[in-house]
Amino acid sequence: MKPFVHSTLMRQRARLHELDALLAAPDVVNNMDRFRALSREHAEASTITEVFNRYLQREEDLATANGMLNDPDMAEMAQDEIDHARAEMETLDSELQLLLLPKDPDDERNAFVEIRAGTGGDESALFAGDLARMITRYADTQRWTTEIVSESPSELGGYKEVVLRIVGAGAYGKLRFESGGHRVQRVPVTETQGRVHTSAATIAVMPEPDEAQAVQLNPSELRIDTYRASGAGGQHINKTDSAVRVTHLPTGITAECQDGRSQHSNKAKALQVLTARLQEKDRSARAAKEAATRKGLIGSGDRSDRIRTYNFPQGRLTDHRINLTIYKLLAVMEGDLGDVIHALQVERGAELLAELEGKI
Repeated sequence: MKPFVHSTLMRQRARLHELDALLAAPDVVNNMDRFRALSREHAEASTITEVFNRYLQREEDLATANGMLNDPDMAEMAQDEIDHARAEMETLDSELQLLLLPKDPDDERNAFVEIRAGTGGDESALFAGDLARMITRYADTQRWTTEIVSESPSELGGYKEVVLRIVGAGAYGKLRFESGGHRVQRVPVTETQGRVHTSAATIAVMPEPDEAQAVQLNPSELRIDTYRASGAGGQHINKTDSAVRVTHLPTGITAECQDGRSQHSNKAKALQVLTARLQEKDRSARAAKEAATRKGLIGSGDRSDRIRTYNFPQGRLTDHRINLTIYKLLAVMEGDLGDVIHALQVERGAELLAELEGKI
């Protein structure tokens, strides 16, 4: 464990004792705002301290086992204990680094996920559909709910473009790493000679705006168009102009929704997506300025970044941001994204901790 991390954890443990005393003080108990704030801090400090105490216990176990190595009768058992202790300490160290990170308030929000077909024609649209399925299946494993806000289906299947809304605690915090360019290498269903083709699709993940903090839209800067929804939806959706497209005139950014049956609900959702896109534009501008002064490990999340390759002939997935390669591609396409997302979280955590260390 890095000395900086260790000293930070020791301060957290000391702070927990302070919070125990503060929460018992009469002036705090009678001030509900302060009591709630300190209670939240206490819960975070308790979680960190509990994991840190487990780490310290395994550290003691490791020292004890090392002391037994010189005993011929105990050496084999001691080595097993050493191996287990080191493995668990490594896992706990990664967990503690994540727990120490400054919390991004957006991480706990719902997320909008935009998936667009890129180069590759029909195969690209099919791949976009596969990515939508992958994220939907992953959302299911997290017990999140998924709804389609808007879609533009391809003739052979898949999507030219689809916007998903993922509802669940921590959705944006985990899915944010999917933003960027995704490349697939495989034999398309339209290929008659068995040749491997390369196609691409892009994903943009945005946090659902907090209504209290969202960008305020000026009605005079909006153009709202209604049109007849395309694709599946039953007789009602095909016979009424219920779909809504909203255009922000100063930027030209648009958003549309055709999922709901009422024009009113579709307009509300389209405005939500538009607000998210405008906030993401501001976020990207800030990230570009920061990237000019430091090299971001995980990347800006810009849609032009090629972040990942899916190689079907080899059953291989490679995330280029962290040089991660795993050989369980079919499982990933069925939503088994946990290992990839965890690795990205750990690397991002290491980068942020390095920044914190440099400031202290």
